[in-house]
Amino acid sequence: MKLYDVIIIGGGPCGLAAGIEATKNGLSHLILEKGSITESIRRYPKLMRFFSTAENIEIGGIPFPISGVKANRNEALQYYRKVAAYYKLKTKVFTEVDRVEKNGELFIVSTTVGDTFQAHRVILATGYFDKPRWLGIPGEDLPHVSHYYDEPFQYSFTKVVIVGAANSAVEASLELYRHDVDVTVVHRGTDFKPTVKYWLIPDVKNRVKEGKIKTQFDTCVTGIEPGWVHIQHLQTGETDTLPADFVLILSGYIPDASLLRRCGIELNPETQIPVFNKRTFETNVPGLYVCGTVLAGIYTEKVFIENGRDHARAILEHIMGREVQPVKELIDRI
Repeated sequence: MKLYDVIIIGGGPCGLAAGIEATKNGLSHLILEKGSITESIRRYPKLMRFFSTAENIEIGGIPFPISGVKANRNEALQYYRKVAAYYKLKTKVFTEVDRVEKNGELFIVSTTVGDTFQAHRVILATGYFDKPRWLGIPGEDLPHVSHYYDEPFQYSFTKVVIVGAANSAVEASLELYRHDVDVTVVHRGTDFKPTVKYWLIPDVKNRVKEGKIKTQFDTCVTGIEPGWVHIQHLQTGETDTLPADFVLILSGYIPDASLLRRCGIELNPETQIPVFNKRTFETNVPGLYVCGTVLAGIYTEKVFIENGRDHARAILEHIMGREVQPVKELIDRI
């Protein structure tokens, strides 16, 4: 079994940034990714455009040239792949990690198919996009229900109920409306979330005002069955049903807490935030680090590429025994 200086679990932008920092510091590394490189971005809606400007999602000091200001999904996939190739990052894709165990001064990283790898240090950069927030309601697992949205064409000339009112829900509702879909948005709150991309808000609100996108605010979904969605109005307690050929539950995603626990990391039982040092990102397991959104628990909106990429530099500074400067914009309330 080859011994690596650093094993990085997760091949998203933050995991790649950690691999780049390891390379710059002359350390051997291996990136283990359960899907393809930047798998979470690959699974984004195909027409999605990033909120951050291109320079704010660059990694490794490599410029991200695009014709506009904000990159789209395809541009990001091309960019991160080329950066990984430029730095000759050592990756093993479609390899899912099951657990990390400390054996003396070394770590044993085990995969779901029984392969094992050894390292002096391990960095968890698994993100959160592969674990949707389930509502826990009857019918949520039916074939016409999905927690992901990719493109509008399969839904044309159908009725779609979207659960949620953040970026994913708003982008999906606008795309679907423009592809001849009868769209209804259901959300527990009284309006779209304030974190929605600023250029989408006037668009979606005007479509609602025109009656082209229907909304059921202050409402929760209580059950799903073929052809119908059952809802309850929270203020009055009254119930109703909505016709639905498809249901998109776009209520967000969370890190895989079970994996963190299997690695020996302690979690806050309410927030699922792991125990870690906010300067070095080292967890309660010495030599095991968290990097990127995985450290935010249920508050995934507080860490993203723009600030998560800086975690890698601090982690490698600590691994190399150098003084670690506090990462800017690491929010104290995490």
